[in-house]
Amino acid sequence: MKSSIQNFDDIKLLVDSFYSEVQRDLLIGGIFVGAIKDWTKHLEKMYTFWQTVLLGEHTYNGSPFPPHAQMPLNGSHFERWLNIWFATIDKYFEGQIAEEAKWRAEKMARLFLIKIQSSNHK
Repeated sequence: MKSSIQNFDDIKLLVDSFYSEVQRDLLIGGIFVGAIKDWTKHLEKMYTFWQTVLLGEHTYNGSPFPPHAQMPLNGSHFERWLNIWFATIDKYFEGQIAEEAKWRAEKMARLFLIKIQSSNHK
C-alpha cells in the first residue's frame, strides 16, 4: 500500500531506492558510479536535500548544481533520471508531497540542463 511522504524514513526509502535503480541503469548508471566516489556521503547529502525541499526541515547546506556541471550529461540523461525518479515515487508513494517531489525534480532537471548547455556553448 502506498503512503504519503511524511518523514525522514520516507525520504530515505525514496532516495535509496532511486539511487539503487540509477546505479543499475545502462544509460546513466556509469556516469553516476564514475562521479560519486563515496556513496554513503552522497546518499546522506541527498537525504538532507530532499528532507529540506519536501518536508521543510532545513538540514541541507550546499549548492546542488556544481557537482553536475562537469558531468557529461545531456537531455536524454535527464529524461532517464526523471523517469527513474517518477517510477520510484509511484512505486512507494502517493499524495501531494509525492507530486511535489516530481514537480521539483522536473524543474531542477530542466534548470540543470539549461545551465550545462549554456556553459558548453561558451
